[in-house]
Amino acid sequence: MPTWRGGGAQARDKVKRNVVLLCEVPTGQPGRPSKALTFEQADTLLSAAEDGSAMGAYIVLSLLTGARTEELRELAWSHVVTYVPDRKGWVSVEEAGWQGEEFAVYVWRSVRRGGDTKTSKSRRTLKLPRRCVVALAALWDNQAAARAIGKGAGLVFPDENGDKRGPMNVLRAFRRVASRAGLNGAEWTPRELRHSFVSLLSDSGMPLEQIARLVGHSGTNVTETIYRHQIRPVIEDGATAMDQLFPGSHGEP
Repeated sequence: MPTWRGGGAQARDKVKRNVVLLCEVPTGQPGRPSKALTFEQADTLLSAAEDGSAMGAYIVLSLLTGARTEELRELAWSHVVTYVPDRKGWVSVEEAGWQGEEFAVYVWRSVRRGGDTKTSKSRRTLKLPRRCVVALAALWDNQAAARAIGKGAGLVFPDENGDKRGPMNVLRAFRRVASRAGLNGAEWTPRELRHSFVSLLSDSGMPLEQIARLVGHSGTNVTETIYRHQIRPVIEDGATAMDQLFPGSHGEP
């Protein structure tokens, strides 16, 4: 039997009143605009985070790779890998240890429903900057006793009980480190580490297409929409080229 909806059913005299029109849809509260750390703030936060703790390493990895907070909460040691030339491939640090020059993380899982990443483009392999390698190696050593008794379920960033971190756990721990770095912890959230990653790369001149690939977006439109406040709005290529072609004039200031 067909279901009649909305004003069409009312117009065809199938219903006397469209009850949907009597409902009030809540408008909700506007979200707090995200912001990004300056280079100086990011540098200070990194220094405060390099303390060997799980949250410290979490902050270093998030800020220097742009991984989403839900991706890092799911990250397992089996997805932290090093390149082994003898095997001509990438091997988990659980198997190969920390000997090597190149390390990476497989960002293939998250704590989203179903455990998958946000989109197929979100499944990516990210080479680790040296400061990430140092932070993770220190964390690996600090977790040796917990691993020996099977605590932590193989997670890189478990909570104090060895369980998967919840979002509020991450928020509270992050704000403690941020306050220690001289920031007002209450004004910052973990997701803004990812915003800062985009902002710092944009300020350094990295093309938007490369930034979109690193953060796991399906295209630059998504990056521009989400991080419009963090991306430099000026396209400089034309001005740079013209300055090289016509380097000066009698009327220059």
